[in-house]
Amino acid sequence: MVKGTRKNDLADLTLLGKTTQPVKKLETFPNHHPGRNYTVTLQTEEFTCVCPMTGQPDYAKIKIQYVPGKRIVESKSLKLYLWSFRNEGVFHEHLTNMILDDLVAALKPRWCKVSAEFAVRGGIGIIVDAEYKK
Repeated sequence: MVKGTRKNDLADLTLLGKTTQPVKKLETFPNHHPGRNYTVTLQTEEFTCVCPMTGQPDYAKIKIQYVPGKRIVESKSLKLYLWSFRNEGVFHEHLTNMILDDLVAALKPRWCKVSAEFAVRGGIGIIVDAEYKK
């Protein structure tokens, strides 16, 4: 039996095809292979936020890896979620852990890792890795 996308998999998705505004909402759909360990990797080189002290822009490459439990993150909702940080002042370490915490709450994965590699500013680059293991 093929375990592909089913019509009812779309029932909880409210953002896909409907909005282009940033929103802190991660939508998910069912994992049809919950008994199998496999890794989903999502990444972007277009992440931005701002320094909480100066308001100067910070740019980062974000890489998300996870082994799904019963749910999988829908990629457009992730894009809109990440976009919601664009004008938010936040330290790199806090941001990376916030993203991890929100993904864990939405997905309840077996394992998840968020890596944020920030562009060099003031002569120093910062890379933050935050990891969750069930």
